Amino acid sequence: MDSAESIPETAWSALDMLAQIPIWAWALGAVIGAFGTIVLPYILLLLLAPTPRPPRASEKQYITVGSNGKATQPQALPCWYDNYVALKEMVRQKQIPAEEAYQIGEAEVFMSLVVPAYNEEQRLSGMLEEAVEYLEEQYGHHGTKSKSSSNGSLQASGRQADPRRGWEIIIVSDGSTDQTVETALYFAKTHMLNKPAPTPKGPWNGSTRPTNILPGTIRVVRLEQNRGKGGAVTHGMRHARGTYVVFADADGASKFSDLGKLVVSCEQAKDKQGRAVSVGSRAHMVGTEAVVKRSFLRNLLMRAFHLLIRTLTTPRTAKIKDTQCGFKLFTRPSLPYIVPFMHSEGWIFDVEMLMLAESADIPVLEVPIGWKEVMGSKLNVVKDSIGMAVGLALLRLCWGLGIYRRD
Repeated sequence: MDSAESIPETAWSALDMLAQIPIWAWALGAVIGAFGTIVLPYILLLLLAPTPRPPRASEKQYITVGSNGKATQPQALPCWYDNYVALKEMVRQKQIPAEEAYQIGEAEVFMSLVVPAYNEEQRLSGMLEEAVEYLEEQYGHHGTKSKSSSNGSLQASGRQADPRRGWEIIIVSDGSTDQTVETALYFAKTHMLNKPAPTPKGPWNGSTRPTNILPGTIRVVRLEQNRGKGGAVTHGMRHARGTYVVFADADGASKFSDLGKLVVSCEQAKDKQGRAVSVGSRAHMVGTEAVVKRSFLRNLLMRAFHLLIRTLTTPRTAKIKDTQCGFKLFTRPSLPYIVPFMHSEGWIFDVEMLMLAESADIPVLEVPIGWKEVMGSKLNVVKDSIGMAVGLALLRLCWGLGIYRRD
């Protein structure tokens, strides 16, 4: 039997119908197919891409405790970011060269600590006690050289308003519904000069000594709605006045006295523009009791997430063993290259910061620090692990496809 005769009549009829379709119709079908497979997913990605909301007027103010021991009226936060936006507009109008947009005003203090806090009334005081003890000892206006600097002469004068001395804490209450703000203000009030200071127990120091602080050193910012840890950190960093800016979790899990290691690391790694980032790392603790005692599920998800980071992130960021530790230090000149381009406001924001630092060729160093588990974590192991994985994939796609850009 001839092979052509074995083909059913219906098949021949279908081929005849296809042959009668004009070329323009085939071309239109190809365009529609391409649109469906390329353009529609791109549009969907645009819709899903995280877009931080602009700060509201009240969120650009802070309250503190004045010398009379009372909470002040809201005051305007200094904001280097607003100056950056103005400079970028001047670049667009070709009034200044593009590189001048990355200028940042002079520091007013040596160290800024940003603390994101969502319903942290129970854990905040202990963390603050350890932080202010270290900050005042190392960077207070004592006319002495800092012990936690590779070059103490950088901060030796001790004069008031000297940017080589002094510190501040910016507590960003991330839409808290408990007494987080009141707890922070009470801590500031009781630790001011000439006030009897209590000694709340912190995760690392069982019996800390009282530390007196100057009025106004602790500033509290209220976000009207919860934005997520990344949103709170980014907001605080926009208003930091320090030569160095560090963010730390409100639970005090990271050993705050290890901040000196991060400072020395940054000072040794700075590029010609003074840019550097030090990443506190718990990678050295793998295999220790603190990690082994975690549940099998949590350790499994942790390893899976680290594998995902190595797969999806940029080359140098992929080599960082612990991207998620909430203890990272930035030199002031590095901020305009990172903070204005942040999009992620959830748990994955650390990775975006590190990838932005890498893309700007900023030196990033990983520094081992002390860390311990603290009860009361807001992290939902399964739900947030899935959320971080999805967030990381979105982040990589948005930057890779040009949805997110530096300009």
